Amino acid sequence: NSALRDKLLMVSAATMDRLLSEVRVVARGGQRRRAGMSSAVRRSVPVRTFGDWNDLLPGYVEVDFVAHSGTSSSGSFAQTMVLTDIATGWTECVPVRTRESGLVIAAIKQARSQFPFPLLGVDFDNDSAFMNELVVCWCRSQGLEVTRSRAYRKNDQAWVEQKNGAIVRRLVGYGRFVGAEATTALARLYEVVRLHGNLFQPSFKLREKTRIGARVIKRYHPPVPPVARVLAHSGVAEADKDRLQAMLESADPVILFAGIRAAQEELGRRVDRRGLNARSEEPVAVDLQRFTLSLKTAWQVGEKRPTHRRPYRRTKPYPKRQSMLEPFEPQIRAWLEADPAVSAASVLERLMSADPSRFTKKSLRTVQMAVKAWRIETAGQIILDGDWMERATLSSHAAAGEDNGHLSAQRFGNIPG
Repeated sequence: NSALRDKLLMVSAATMDRLLSEVRVVARGGQRRRAGMSSAVRRSVPVRTFGDWNDLLPGYVEVDFVAHSGTSSSGSFAQTMVLTDIATGWTECVPVRTRESGLVIAAIKQARSQFPFPLLGVDFDNDSAFMNELVVCWCRSQGLEVTRSRAYRKNDQAWVEQKNGAIVRRLVGYGRFVGAEATTALARLYEVVRLHGNLFQPSFKLREKTRIGARVIKRYHPPVPPVARVLAHSGVAEADKDRLQAMLESADPVILFAGIRAAQEELGRRVDRRGLNARSEEPVAVDLQRFTLSLKTAWQVGEKRPTHRRPYRRTKPYPKRQSMLEPFEPQIRAWLEADPAVSAASVLERLMSADPSRFTKKSLRTVQMAVKAWRIETAGQIILDGDWMERATLSSHAAAGEDNGHLSAQRFGNIPG
């Protein structure tokens, strides 16, 4: 009937969904929600929270992705897989061209070969790039303990989340990197970053945390580089410590830092060229002499990293819009020359009389700015001409009431009011 029809037309789509929810459950055979493809994999992976890391051996790492998508997350773009060891803070960064399970496994293999000690376990978030049968089964087949964080609880992965900002975002920035060449450029940067950060950059590590009511007291170990924690840990084999000690003795922090800046310069050029339109170029060579000379003044004025955001500069010329005062500019200048003390309001009244369809009282601010600019221009011209003293004398005579009408029209007329 018409009453039922009117009610159906008034009801919203959300209300219809709510009223038909039970009908949908019956239609599905009693199943309220259809499980996703990776739900079974997630249920098989145990959850590990931020409070479950208690005096573990080196080798248990948290894993996360950092996207290099720029201002748009659409399409395919490079990502950085960050792996941080809980016990020592040793961090490895591996660039991945796209989010694909096979590339994720290849990145874990590469990071596994770069750690100075064997990996024992990986802790993922709930990203589908990790929580799939291929990645989880491969990790378990390699003897790695697989755990995951809780959904929407980033603090469960606080160690790796901190490295995402302190290492990747700080060095790479927020530009968009696409394709194999950009991934290779990121790999060149991380090749020197891993040595410079793990061997020479000290970092804090939390020793204990005490809560007293609403107050949380945190105490930290003295800051040392991750390599010092690895060498001091009793759970690391002596053979691994010997290799790490040899690596530490052969590394030069100045050369590594120069390599970081050279790799950042290459990435910065890619950001400037807007990613896909970039031309293939040779990697930036490390000029150690020029870099060391720049350190003399870099500490005074600071150093802007090449990967920082560049200001956008328009490549096409701006089209100049015609000002509403442009057709009347000669007339307005003539009024100002004849009467330098004329106000902008008086100029506007004359313009309204000349063209009432164009000018209204709302145009006062436009006229004021134009009159002010013209007066400043005239004053500057007078100072450049060098006869401002003579004009000032004529101005004082005119103010005293002397009859200088002829002079004021010819010589005093250009003085701004």
